[in-house]
Amino acid sequence: MTLEEAQQQVDNWIKTYGVRYFSELTNMAILTEEVGEVARIMSRTYGDQSFKKSDLDKDLGDEMADVLWVLICLANQTGINLTEAFEKNLAKKTERDKDRHKENPKLG
Repeated sequence: MTLEEAQQQVDNWIKTYGVRYFSELTNMAILTEEVGEVARIMSRTYGDQSFKKSDLDKDLGDEMADVLWVLICLANQTGINLTEAFEKNLAKKTERDKDRHKENPKLG
């Protein structure tokens, strides 16, 4: 699935099942909440925190998909074509960082 297809599928789902998009500000708050859920799993899986019983049934992939879903909602609401935005961002990073990481002794 391409980013464009994902944006269209989310839009179709919202129009079919979701009635309408939540407001942009509500979706921004939801995005923050979902990123927090990813952080919680990461800190318990790869960091020093231990899992609580309520954390054991959490699925990292599902939580990442929740982040992607809300990000796509926000892109749709604000008229952002994520394919174009991502391609432009990748070109920016490539130009800016083409030698930076290769020359970083911490990564060698």
